Amino acid sequence: MQEETPSAVLTGTDRHTFYAPSRAARELGLRRSEFDLAVHLGRIRTVPDDAGGGRRVTHDEVERIRAGAGFPRELRDAVRAVGTTEGAELMKVTKTRFTRLARLGLVVPVRFYVNRYRTVVWLYLADELRQFAADERNTALLRGRTPEGLRGQLDEGLDLRARNWRGRDLGCLLRQADGPWARAAAVASLLDAAEVSDVVTDSYERSRLRAFRPVRQPSGSPGSPAAQLAEEIMTAADPDEIDWLRADLANEVEAARRQSPVPCTVSRAAPARRGFAPEPQEARNGCDGPGHQRPRPRHEAAATGRFRDLLGRLRRAGT
Repeated sequence: MQEETPSAVLTGTDRHTFYAPSRAARELGLRRSEFDLAVHLGRIRTVPDDAGGGRRVTHDEVERIRAGAGFPRELRDAVRAVGTTEGAELMKVTKTRFTRLARLGLVVPVRFYVNRYRTVVWLYLADELRQFAADERNTALLRGRTPEGLRGQLDEGLDLRARNWRGRDLGCLLRQADGPWARAAAVASLLDAAEVSDVVTDSYERSRLRAFRPVRQPSGSPGSPAAQLAEEIMTAADPDEIDWLRADLANEVEAARRQSPVPCTVSRAAPARRGFAPEPQEARNGCDGPGHQRPRPRHEAAATGRFRDLLGRLRRAGT
């Protein structure tokens, strides 16, 4: 989301006033990071700016939230994100046990960042952690000895934090998507460029996906180790996860073709975005038909190796 400019608040009647994200955050008493998370989770609805200036929040939406019971405390509590140390304190368990629960996928991260030591820091919704701890069905997991089957998975290196974050993130992106190509681009954003090119063989359609690709907050400068680590986390790694996303992408693109087909005249100079392979330089005589197929890449070995490397890094980080 863009920072507010002098023209960020569009004037008009109160009902049709639009606030830029920074102004909306102030109106709601939220820090910008809290506001962004609330939008991502669907707690604050935004609308596209017809002038192309990014997402905006209507005056009516701000007033709807302000009128809610318990505002602003309940809104702040709903988007409070905590790390491992504070999360363990909330659940009254050790940091080691908390990390085990997260690696097993029993608590799901809502956000992550790479700190200056190139360590992945996972963040969790405090409200979800409290609910997990309050559920009597989880007492054995919080107080007792970890079941042997689960211990065996942990010993083998199981770590579902990145995968579960991707699944959650995709759900949020799909909920915010404006139109079929935006939905397809959300799915494509979690796949390696080669996988996207293999599923979507038409270069004009790939240009459309790039145009709708979700904008994410950068982690470090482009090409830095921190940025590369964040890129790995944001890219599907398990073969079965890749297969699932490929199938989902194919379905979303097929739906987009029916609702809003991409003509051959789409600009070939669409701005390049992270994660998509550049288009071939040679001139094309026509569109690649949707039925045109290329051999499927051997992604399993490469993906598994990348995933193991990532898990090793996360285990060493101990977050």
